[in-house]
Order: sequence, then structure tokens, then C-alpha cells
Amino acid sequence: MKKAIIYFGLAVGLLFNSCQNADSYLPGRNDNKGQWFEPTPYGMAYIQRGSFNIGPSDEEITEFTRTKTVSVESFWMDDTEITNNEYRQFVYWVRDSIARKLLGETFTDYIITVDNNNVPLENPVINWQERIDWRDPEIRMAIDELYIPEYERLAFNKEIDSRKLIYDYYWVDYKQAAKRSNSYNFETRKYDGAVYNSEGEVKPIENRGSFLMHESVPVYPDTLCWIRDFAYTYNEPLTLKYFSHTAFDDYPVIGVTWKQANAFCNWRTNLKVLSNKRSNDIPAHEFRLPTETEWEMAARGGLQNSIYPWGSYYTRNDMGCFVANFKPLRGNYVADSPSTTTTMKAGEFDPNPFGLYDMAGNVAEWTNTAFFEAGYETIDDINPELEYDAKTDDPLVMKRKVVRGGSWKDMAYFIRNSTRTFEYQDTAKSFIGFRCVRSSFRNDLRHR
Repeated sequence: MKKAIIYFGLAVGLLFNSCQNADSYLPGRNDNKGQWFEPTPYGMAYIQRGSFNIGPSDEEITEFTRTKTVSVESFWMDDTEITNNEYRQFVYWVRDSIARKLLGETFTDYIITVDNNNVPLENPVINWQERIDWRDPEIRMAIDELYIPEYERLAFNKEIDSRKLIYDYYWVDYKQAAKRSNSYNFETRKYDGAVYNSEGEVKPIENRGSFLMHESVPVYPDTLCWIRDFAYTYNEPLTLKYFSHTAFDDYPVIGVTWKQANAFCNWRTNLKVLSNKRSNDIPAHEFRLPTETEWEMAARGGLQNSIYPWGSYYTRNDMGCFVANFKPLRGNYVADSPSTTTTMKAGEFDPNPFGLYDMAGNVAEWTNTAFFEAGYETIDDINPELEYDAKTDDPLVMKRKVVRGGSWKDMAYFIRNSTRTFEYQDTAKSFIGFRCVRSSFRNDLRHR
């Protein structure tokens, strides 16, 4: 009898406590009543959500291009294109990670095999705290396969083989996961449907891992594009020095494919995730390439019916000076800059009203959007995007990606806000670079 009374008392106590804390197990309960804050990412500008007409304004309407009113959520965008210095950090990271994996086969100091509790790890991780002495003969011997083979060396110089700098990463294909035919069946407790894997093969869905796509991307820029793009020119100095020499640190990186730009975004995201974990912070959105509509909204700078990012109808300012790096007049490449005929340092000209530099000229920029002539008729009017993950064996027309902004080699028409062109995702050009964006919920969660 006494036990029954005790059990009854415990039950009443638990019931009373649960009534006092009715939402104690509800997901998303706000235990922290303080204001959430999203810090400004370094080197990025905030683009407030808004609506605009994508495509040519009334002053530049043509019979071939239509316009469409769209609404886009807020996001952060790099205030300049990714520079040689920034992309070189990515290349060095890939080089060092491969070197440490090779060194781990000989020297145990370069890999971590146990966790903090001395429990063996199933997959050892790289030890980034251990420095590499690149001049040590034993170190050089252990990573010998990372160097150019002896029969290919120029003047017997032992250099890192850039062809072996390959970045491996995974990404989730949410588009395929969202298809109703690929939904999880709770009755059979398995997935229905099939997916296209990274090689373009149709495979039945085994588990959630089927939506995980693997990419293996060579990261070193194609420096030979300076010669390839302009056959009857002498561009060897740029081929040899543009990416590697420190004098070009602040110049926009070129010679990168669309896939290489995406790989850089993934690497940058992983660095941010690691930083957030160390500071016990809530992870932010991932870095990525902008959509075509995000790019155009950012380029317009909040100005309606503007032809150029600076809000004018002309490519000169009041003093008659050109305000962007492009191809003025009849090939007078130095008219807009007395110091260079090709690319310039990022951010040399004044920014647009959003604080973004070089949204017109200098180098054209990759976007994430697939290029189709009828793209504006196809996309939705809210956060519009047209994606297609082209495979190696797909026809060229499926590999086209939208390129925006125009470059140092283009005439004024191509640096307009509304002009859209394309390039194939697996090609690298001496006039195409990129910049990253990151979605933002800055205003949405500010007072939650």
C-alpha cells in the first residue's frame, strides 16, 4: 500500500511538472531570449531582399529579350571578385592536405588516429598542427609522387605537379531528394525511385547516401588560357606569372572553370563551419555561386532602369574618364587604365550603391544558373533559378552556364546590367572569374 502511494505521488509530481513546462520537449523552443545576431562576413556586402525587373530596361528593349518581375531574398555577396591571393590559399590547402596524407604513411605525426579519449578513429584525420619542412630530404622523399616526374622536369627543377592537386568533396542533391517519386516510404521503410549519380548513371535509391554526390576537381587554374584565348598575341608573361607572382595578388583570378569555382565555395564553407564549431556558434549558410537574378539585382544596386551598375547611361563620368575596365573606343585598351591592358586590381573603380566593385568589366563572372534562351519564360518569379548538373557525356548545349558582367576584353554592351552571355562549365577563360554569395536570414531572425 505504501509503495502504491509513493508511485501515485511521483506520477502526480511528474504530471504537475509537465504542466508547468508544457513546451519543454517542443523543437525550436527559445531558451535564449537574447537577440540573435548575424555578423557581417569579412569582405562581403549585404544585399537587401527586393523586387526588380530582370532583363533590359525600357530604354534598351529589343525584340529578342524579354523582361520579368522577380523577387529575391536577401544575401551577402563578395564586394570584389575572388583574387589570385584568395584562390591561391585554396590551392595551397589542397597541396598541403595531399602532402600530409602521403607523409602520414611514413610519419605518424602528420595524422591523428585517436580521439581526445584515446579511442581509435575509424578514419584517421590530418594533423594540421604539424609543420612541413619542404626542404627536408626525408620529407621530400616521402611525398615524391606529388612532384613532377623527373623526365618531365624543366632545367631539373623539382616542382609540385599541379595536375595532382585534386579536391574531393561531397554535396547533397536536394533537387532529386525532393521528388515525390524518390520519397521515403514509411510502410515499406525504404526509398522508392532512382537517382542519377555523379557519373550520370541511373541507380536505385538505397538510403539517404544515394543523394550524396561526389566531386573530384583539379583546382589549379589553367594559366595557358592567356595564350589559347588569343592565338596571335604574345601573352607568355601573363601565362608564367599572373597567378603565381605576388605582384598580381589583388588581381581577380581567371582560368578557373565553373566546377573549380564551386569547389572553392565548398572549401570556403568548410572553413567557416570549422570556425563556427570552435567558437560554439550557430552555423551560417554555405558559400556558393550567385544565381543569375541575384547577380543582376546586386549589380543594379537598388537603382531601377539603370543600364550600368553606377546608375548612368554612359561609360564616362563628368570629367570624361571611363568608369570601368572594358574595351573602349576601337580597341584602345589603355584608355580606361594607363597601367594595364588586361585585368586590373580588384576594386580600382568606385563601387555601386550596394558597395560592390567591378560588377561591370574587369572580369566576367560565373553564376550558378544554366543558360537557356527561354530562361526568363521558364523561371519562377520568387527566388528564380534554373539549375542543371551537366554530366561529362552531356551535349555541349546542356553545359552552358550564365556569365555576367562583361570583362576587360568586351565592348560596352557586354558590361550592361541586363546583358547575359554563357560559357561552357568545363572551360577556363582568361576573362572569366567569380565571386561568392551566402544566403542571409539577418532580418528574419533578428527579433526571435
